Amino acid sequence: MSERQTGGSVGRRAARRAAVVLLLFAGAAAALTAYPPSDLALWVKALHVVAVISWMAGLLYLPRLFIYHTDAATGSELSETFKTMERRLYRVIMNPAMMLSWVLGLYLAWFVYGFQGGWLHAKLAFVLLLTGVHLFYGRSVSAFARDDNRFSARQWRFLNEMPALLMVVIVILVVVKPF
Repeated sequence: MSERQTGGSVGRRAARRAAVVLLLFAGAAAALTAYPPSDLALWVKALHVVAVISWMAGLLYLPRLFIYHTDAATGSELSETFKTMERRLYRVIMNPAMMLSWVLGLYLAWFVYGFQGGWLHAKLAFVLLLTGVHLFYGRSVSAFARDDNRFSARQWRFLNEMPALLMVVIVILVVVKPF
């Protein structure tokens, strides 16, 4: 018999593992701040990229869970499993990744770019929009937890594209720096 992955003890172990990873990440950031290497900006940029990848993975995966959850019968075991998956993804992965993305990104914007450049201002505007999508998804996690989803699977498929489109624009702004 296999161990259920939605029970309380398994959830607590998963939360502890996630906390350890976050502490290691925070410890690495603190060590780089306390003992800055000559190429600190590159280290911060690398950690920023890792945080952004984690955040984007969640932003792209969570609406897929919503699509499948929409098709699950309310109150069913499958629906309850989706609730657990959505809550853990949002709270344990997406929220910390978003916060780290912002903190490290603002560090780079200030200390590397001096908040100069039209591309940087445009990027920050699109990251604000991406944060709005993140918050909307968070409200949706709460709505699903209350069995109060107001969107169809088809609408969730459309909403699933928003973070991908914003990501493309942000990456082009960062790499090409068109203005």
